Amino acid sequence: MNTKRLSEAMEKALSDQMNKEIHAAHVFLSYGIWADDKGYQGIANFLYRHAQEERNHSIKFMEYVLNRGGKPKVEAIPAPPADPESLTACFEGVFKHEVDNTTAIYKLVDMALEEKDWATWNFMQWFVQEQIEEETLAMDLLDKLKIAGGDRATDESLFTLDKTLENTPNDVPLAQEATGDNP
Repeated sequence: MNTKRLSEAMEKALSDQMNKEIHAAHVFLSYGIWADDKGYQGIANFLYRHAQEERNHSIKFMEYVLNRGGKPKVEAIPAPPADPESLTACFEGVFKHEVDNTTAIYKLVDMALEEKDWATWNFMQWFVQEQIEEETLAMDLLDKLKIAGGDRATDESLFTLDKTLENTPNDVPLAQEATGDNP
């Protein structure tokens, strides 16, 4: 008896997104290492936590595909981009990555709608909401850096920004504990 409740195309698209989330984790890990090397331990810690959150997102996709009778496929992960040239470039990279991910999420929502796969459409609504939060977070990073003076910020402003990001909550929930109200 066939128990798979996903089309082949949807199973592949969800697996691709799982891998995209793993790639995002690597990108943010790479940015965190760059920030750590530059002496921005607070910013690095923030980016490391964000990398873990992206990994948790990949696990949500993996579990969903498995729960729908499919088998997600882990693919080779592309190398992260080269180190950013500045904090502005780093934070712009975070924002660009989130916007690209939002576009990919919307394509999955469209696909689920076209296939009338209501379970997947419903599952994807959590990610639609999550991407609003992710893009807002990335815009906030850019705004905070701009207020601090951007690439011309004083050492004191950068120190304060670094400490502010270091002191943001460190509670990255596990993917299986997330809900629509608490992503």
